[in-house]
Amino acid sequence: MNLVHEGHIATPKGFYADGLHAGLKRMKKDIGLIYSEVLAQTAAVYTQNSFKGAPITVTQDSLASSAETQDSLASSAETQVLIVNSGNANTCTGKQGLADAYAMRLATAKKINVPEEYVTVASTGVIGVPLNMPLVLDGIAQLDEQLSNGKGFQEAILTTDKTIKDVCITIQLDGQRVTIAGAAKGSGMINPNMATLLGFITTDAAIEGAYLDKLLRQTIEASFNQITIDGDTSTNDMVLVMANGMAGNKPISAHHPEMTLFKEALLYVCTVLSKKVAEDGEGATKLIEVTVNGALHKEEARLIAKTVVGSNLVKAAFFGEDGNWGRIIDAVGYSGVPVNPDTVDISISDVAVLVQSEPVEVDEAAVLSPVLQQKEVSVVIDLHLGTETGTAWGCDLSYDYVKINAAYRT
Repeated sequence: MNLVHEGHIATPKGFYADGLHAGLKRMKKDIGLIYSEVLAQTAAVYTQNSFKGAPITVTQDSLASSAETQDSLASSAETQVLIVNSGNANTCTGKQGLADAYAMRLATAKKINVPEEYVTVASTGVIGVPLNMPLVLDGIAQLDEQLSNGKGFQEAILTTDKTIKDVCITIQLDGQRVTIAGAAKGSGMINPNMATLLGFITTDAAIEGAYLDKLLRQTIEASFNQITIDGDTSTNDMVLVMANGMAGNKPISAHHPEMTLFKEALLYVCTVLSKKVAEDGEGATKLIEVTVNGALHKEEARLIAKTVVGSNLVKAAFFGEDGNWGRIIDAVGYSGVPVNPDTVDISISDVAVLVQSEPVEVDEAAVLSPVLQQKEVSVVIDLHLGTETGTAWGCDLSYDYVKINAAYRT
């Protein structure tokens, strides 16, 4: 795999993107567009929150309408366009909110001259406030579907994020150059379950739709579903991938000889975006990575890792640069996964603090304190029960997290 340092969401062949300020936010860009010049195989996963934003209903409808099976729960189909706004989630806004989300879809379809069912919709921002539709519709009218304005799109999807989150890589499939790019937003209200935040992936690879859906679900379990910032699952979480086939490779399926390469590339893209979200957590000063080894089952390793990285006590300790491994072992114990309390090892940024559940004498001032001052802190836990491993990402818990969320609407 080769990193494309200047690549963005519109770098894959046949994709375009734009973003601009429509007025939903005071100054920053707040409406964005992704457009594929040909139909793209599209797969998506959504929040498991019972209160889902109106845009999710519309996107599910679009995918169901353009799917071969006409299934109302279809998660893969053919689409060409994504329209997204930030600053307003359009959630818990009643019948009018749903009508507004459909109006966004219709206006975008007319703007680009494609059927409505080829348009997907996403929103993020404050819950319970009606969309300012005159501003939204005017913004849609100003978007340019022929631009390669990847940075503009990436800025338009942000809320409390401090930085854009993007990645772009290339691989060779069947002798053809294939590009996969991604953009995401997310800084708070992050505790995914079958999706997280907003994440959008484009690729010019040719791939069977059903297989794309399968790969996306597998990939999300090991990436987006393994991050947590504050334990809250948003109402609008969505991860959507579009593959338009313009690279010219033979369609990827479970039987494609280079299927593993594409799968690894997709996982890489999703993992990079996931870590960027965790690193940019509201008020965060540190990225925390927790890896659990020696588990009996991969799912159990992932659960323990996410439980530890999601512990407020662990997060607060790392903000205070306190190597209190007791909080780590405590989280392992209440994760719900059976473990042997006599065989656990723990290290913090390569400093062993527990071996076979026995404390290791460490000069905290000279050895542990310096590594806890770094911007990235790693925790490795070995259960010594099996061979499976799992990793999760999160951030520390600072004073600023409370400040940001106490004044979120003001």
